[in-house]
Amino acid sequence: MANRDGFKPALLIIDVQNDFCPPDGSLAIPDGRSIAPVVNKLLDLPFFLKVATKDWHPRDHVSFASNHPAPDNKPFESYATIPNPLNQSETQSTRLWPIHCVQDTSGAEIIDDIDRAKIDVVVEKGQDPRVEMYSVFGDPFRNPQVARSGLAEMLRINGVTDCYVCGLATDYCVKWSAIDAAEEGFKVWVVHDAVKGVEDDSCKQAFADMEKTGITEISSDGTEIERVKQFKK
Repeated sequence: MANRDGFKPALLIIDVQNDFCPPDGSLAIPDGRSIAPVVNKLLDLPFFLKVATKDWHPRDHVSFASNHPAPDNKPFESYATIPNPLNQSETQSTRLWPIHCVQDTSGAEIIDDIDRAKIDVVVEKGQDPRVEMYSVFGDPFRNPQVARSGLAEMLRINGVTDCYVCGLATDYCVKWSAIDAAEEGFKVWVVHDAVKGVEDDSCKQAFADMEKTGITEISSDGTEIERVKQFKK
């Protein structure tokens, strides 16, 4: 049930997976594993719904540099222009990455450091090989959108009003998941000590972009979390 003021919070834990964490991740985010204690602290709070997301890519995914011809197939360095498979006139430029989070591999699993027993729902994303999907809600195409996870509908059916976002990486999947959550009509809070990103400069830009969308940056021990602590399921 919602509180008398209608407040009903959900926790979104974005892509805290083995391939995104040192020391062995194929696309390890610097200090990515270090957020686990803060994420676990958030998992201890009485959120109405606790959702974890996973990149869950097929081996022929468009984001893998190895699936593009040389010389423009260098991980981290190369970019590719991807057409909307349902509307060739709409395109997106996407950065190319090392192979990561392949379906049914250990690299795609949530790290053991996270208290997975406290997660209510796991949402897999990035399963369509034709499109990038940083956001857990859907791919970036709009005319039309190609893939949706169904998370927005799940949150609405459950009466969720606020999304508290943490995870990896600040400048990619966290950013676009948070922005899409705001565009879906939820109040969005990003927990800054429970996220890590690929690059410092792009993380700063990500927070600026999120702020422009009405998203609020908070701390895991800030006053904004007190409201969650008082929430009654």
